[in-house]
Amino acid sequence: MTRILEPGQIEAFAQRAIPRIRLPSAQGPFAARAARLRRLAAPGAPGQAIAEYLHLMAAVAERQAAALGACAPRLPTADDIARARAHQMPVIHATGWPRPDAWRELAIELAATAAATAGAPATLHEIHARLRAAPSSELETQADALLAARTGAIDRAAAPFMMAALQVQWVATASRLGAQALTPLEVPGVCPACGMLPVASVVRADRDSQGYRYLHCPLCATEWHLVRVTCSQCQDTAHIAYHSIEGATDAIRAEACDECRTYRKILYQEKDPDVEPVADDLASLALDLLMAEAGYHRGSGNPLLWQAH
Repeated sequence: MTRILEPGQIEAFAQRAIPRIRLPSAQGPFAARAARLRRLAAPGAPGQAIAEYLHLMAAVAERQAAALGACAPRLPTADDIARARAHQMPVIHATGWPRPDAWRELAIELAATAAATAGAPATLHEIHARLRAAPSSELETQADALLAARTGAIDRAAAPFMMAALQVQWVATASRLGAQALTPLEVPGVCPACGMLPVASVVRADRDSQGYRYLHCPLCATEWHLVRVTCSQCQDTAHIAYHSIEGATDAIRAEACDECRTYRKILYQEKDPDVEPVADDLASLALDLLMAEAGYHRGSGNPLLWQAH
């Protein structure tokens, strides 16, 4: 007997057939991010205009990759997971999950790594010295502001190094979560693991997720599915447009919503299998300028370049 599915049943079936949430691997995204940043900084590449900064952030990402293996985060208990499910909350919420003290020392190390990079500007030595001299309470206050996106309270020059240290802690935790620990949230525009807003989205090309779009978390590197041609900020589907820079790569575009006037970038693995959300978003500042001139604002920032949005 032929079974005819109603539209809602078809959608539900499709959602079961693909991974709804993709957790980061134990190796994390950092080594691949570092390599991508260096490629994007090469002569003739999209990020050539800010090549020096991309090389600095590549050095930071390499140090993150080295630090990840030594990270021993606190993992959620069965009670933590059950509580998060019951309240439809992220299980390792960015603003509530305990931070190991080690993140502060790592932030200082990451700033030192950048300052020691060939050709690094003198301001990086000043930032390193400021972080090293800051009392623990001040660094914790800055972390609270960063994770809550309280832009006015953030030391923007030091923010990339503090965020990079926090990323290591949250990626280490998220990579150890089992698939059963997370469930898609009622608010599809926030990370189901830590509650952060996405930095960008990626249309994946691997066998299990080919053609499906995933939002990428800038803190814990978890990815979660969102139907394509849907605003990742307000979930509108009727007023979506795509923008790109003439003559630039077609592997990255800005997905803009005329309902809320917000945009985020969307990457296409089938166009370039090496796209990496944080790196490619950072290297495409020219697209941000284009969108700002058109009257759109970013839905959320990039963790390696803190700025108002």
